[in-house]
Amino acid sequence: MENNRIGVYICMCGTNIAKIVDVEAVVKFASEIPEVVLAKSYKYMCSNPGQEMIIQDIKENKLNRIVVAACSPNMHERTFRSALRMAGLNQYLLEMANIREQCSWVHSDPVEATEKAKALVNAAIARVKLHEELENVSAQMCPNVLVIGGGIAGMTAALELADAGNTVYLVEKADHLGGNLARVDLTAPYLYSARDLLTERITRINNNKNIKVFLNSKVTSLTGYIGNFRAVIQNISPVVQNKTIETEVEIGNVIVCTGYKEFDASRIVHYGYGKLPNVITSFEFEKMLRAGRIETKEGKTPKYVAIIHCVGSRSEEFHSYCSRVCCMTALKYAHEIKSAIPECYVSDVYIDMHAFGKGHEDFYRSSSQAKTLFLMYEKGDRPVIHKAGPKDDCEMLIEVNEKLSGETIEIPADLVILMVGMEAREDAYEVARIVNISQDKEGWFIESHPKLEPVATTTDGVFIAGTCVAPKDIPDTVAQARAAAARILARISKEKIEIDALYSEVNPNLCSGCRLCNLLCPYSAIEFLEDKKQSHIISALCKGCGVCVAACPSSAIKGRHFTDQQILAQVEGLLAEKL
Repeated sequence: MENNRIGVYICMCGTNIAKIVDVEAVVKFASEIPEVVLAKSYKYMCSNPGQEMIIQDIKENKLNRIVVAACSPNMHERTFRSALRMAGLNQYLLEMANIREQCSWVHSDPVEATEKAKALVNAAIARVKLHEELENVSAQMCPNVLVIGGGIAGMTAALELADAGNTVYLVEKADHLGGNLARVDLTAPYLYSARDLLTERITRINNNKNIKVFLNSKVTSLTGYIGNFRAVIQNISPVVQNKTIETEVEIGNVIVCTGYKEFDASRIVHYGYGKLPNVITSFEFEKMLRAGRIETKEGKTPKYVAIIHCVGSRSEEFHSYCSRVCCMTALKYAHEIKSAIPECYVSDVYIDMHAFGKGHEDFYRSSSQAKTLFLMYEKGDRPVIHKAGPKDDCEMLIEVNEKLSGETIEIPADLVILMVGMEAREDAYEVARIVNISQDKEGWFIESHPKLEPVATTTDGVFIAGTCVAPKDIPDTVAQARAAAARILARISKEKIEIDALYSEVNPNLCSGCRLCNLLCPYSAIEFLEDKKQSHIISALCKGCGVCVAACPSSAIKGRHFTDQQILAQVEGLLAEKL
């Protein structure tokens, strides 16, 4: 058996680590540990010169184990694995010690931080001695794609994939494509027609032979793994209620674009929605605009219109997040009202004005010039709407504790538009369960990494895009849809999918068939083989989380790269008395 020749590299991370940890003391400590051939420090190990140093040292010193003490493995483990591959060394002969997030960033005493860094490095060295060469496995990639949701995100993704020559199954619950955008008149800030945007895409979809559209349908099951999924699509049309029509399709990847639903304004009693006939929601006002008339329930042209922001958003009682599109949509309404009824007085009642996108600040400025009255109220406070008296020349009065003036102001209104926020759909939980993805506390789908993997999920082959992830506007929604499609096209082009070697394995000689692991696996990666009465782990689905390994009463499951011996060696190295 080949003797261990270990190289240890301590990263300074600029001053992120070196400011608290005595890096050179850690280097000296590591160099004295048996089987460590060399130990070095560098300002940024993840940089190209840092990686080149590791590659060169592996070749010149015949290193066969590498320890990098730096930031979290979540950040740069892939980077250093790539360096090992380039040097001709198996990428799994690497171990990282996190001396930034778990050491320098959480300590203020340099002496204690340095001692802890030594312990973490010692643990990594003890563990890497037991690392084994592992090889990734591959599986065939089916080029067909399932897109769930026929809104602007779903249609955009479907067209990107279909135009590249792939078969796309586009599933939509409603009887038409377009999603929530189909309920909108014009889009902010450039006042483009939403109908024109959708018509172009729907026409292209209908003319694209690679896209198979399933209206009045939903996905009822998804089985398999990346590159080899099997989905069942069920028709839920009222016409065929007494008859179940199901279609089974083979796909390689899935994009979930199920969108959002608007907040129920009747939950806020202060606004009188549902009781005062001329208090309406933003989508009800959009319906008016699409019909080409702005009028009260009595058919009168309103003299006073008030627009109230953040209905259901930025509220601890309902949703603390910002719905992002409401401010610009409210300004759009002010433009449209002034254009249709020049003599109308428009009041815009807001908490904060979020004009963050391209062209939004100019749009805000032009709204001010159109003589819209802007009134700011405190977050946590709410305007109160009540019916006006017989002597007033309006139908309602709105009482606002105006923040900038510090006064309580009463404004007239014949029509009140409530800018309802976005919230997760009622069927989001069901969709998440079927495609095996997670939701946050608000019900939005969770991405694999909010910054580095904004359209991926923890289930390989399942992507998310648009407003099912979080509130966003049309440009961001389209960008996410195209990003998800691009990720899938990159995988399809390889024809095979490479599966990480870090997965668990069942020893058939020890498995008793108790099925405990089947129940506990959070990724649905374990199947039960009825003919053998044993469990089997689908490597392509397994994430190596170790739940099954820890739970197995027969010790029949082994976690590759996380064996009992490796973990115990790491613990012993961490707790060694003399460092």
